[in-house]
Amino acid sequence: MRDALLASCPILVWLITAIQALLMILAFVGWKQKREPLYLLTALVALGLFYDALILSLGTLMQGGPLLAALSRMRYVAHGALIPLLFAICAYALDFNRTWKTVVWVLTGILIAAGIAEGFATALDLREAAGLVRYASGDATPGWAQAVSGVLSYGAVVPLILAGIVVWVKQKTPLLFLSGFLMFAFSALGPATGNFDLIFFISMFGEVCMALCFLLYAKRRASN
Repeated sequence: MRDALLASCPILVWLITAIQALLMILAFVGWKQKREPLYLLTALVALGLFYDALILSLGTLMQGGPLLAALSRMRYVAHGALIPLLFAICAYALDFNRTWKTVVWVLTGILIAAGIAEGFATALDLREAAGLVRYASGDATPGWAQAVSGVLSYGAVVPLILAGIVVWVKQKTPLLFLSGFLMFAFSALGPATGNFDLIFFISMFGEVCMALCFLLYAKRRASN
């Protein structure tokens, strides 16, 4: 399995980037046509995932340097700014009333601010794996920034899974549940198989699944 991952990484990261771009475009088109909030939230999350994949893909062509470092810095900032929107997606999927949606948006805003601060505070170290050069969070990253990153990377997925279960029961669709579950499963697959240096790559498949499930769920809601 490891040999296959190492050999396919340089090609697949570009394929994943193209898929994320397509999902992002379809979500923005859906928003323009239907004005369904879940389409817009999906488009924004997909935008962040597309940018993340694009910068990682550039690591197959670039060998580090100031430009890749700056682009990678914005990758962390974008991640911190857009991933908290998962909480808003849960609120709209669960049909929260106006008061609770406001509460969720306040929480989301706080997490976005914390995520942006974490993105700028992260210490970047140059690493190479599977024919790809990237800047990743280093040991010099402040503890508070690491904690915020953990909340955004994993803490947002758990509510998504729980909300997905409720939606599955009430709305008879597993799409929201699958978006969180598959993201979690692929994130755990790297450590489970001992491929700690390839976690970033394996997780990208979960990100594609998450964005696709969001898009399909938004389409379902818009058609009802």
